[in-house]
Amino acid sequence: MKNIKKRHLAKAVTWRVVGTVDTFVLGWIFTNNISHGISLSAITTLSKLIWYYFHENFWFKSALKDSNMRHIIKTFSWRIIGTIDTYVFGFLLTGNPAVGLKIGIFETVSKLILYYFHEKIWYKSNFGLDHKIDHN
Repeated sequence: MKNIKKRHLAKAVTWRVVGTVDTFVLGWIFTNNISHGISLSAITTLSKLIWYYFHENFWFKSALKDSNMRHIIKTFSWRIIGTIDTYVFGFLLTGNPAVGLKIGIFETVSKLILYYFHEKIWYKSNFGLDHKIDHN
């Protein structure tokens, strides 16, 4: 069980790196302000790291086993949480709900794609598992 927590933490950190870069770029583009991009990505890095850890624990205990459907449902459930988080902080940072909405909409598409591949790569990894899993 101790190794599983290391796995969840490693997945959370790797996803946060990918997600933070994406949020920074979108924040910068839609606010036309690099400082807003940096601030938005910094704030959501912490908040989403926490949300992702709980999301990962929930899905690890899920009865739904490996299938493309599992990865798709997990991808969409995370994206809903992540988009709401980005929208709220984008709105609070800029004071403009439309900017938060624009970032949230574009982030939904980019991160759905990025997250799906992140999840597929991690599912094939045995890092943090007590025994090897044959993924063939």
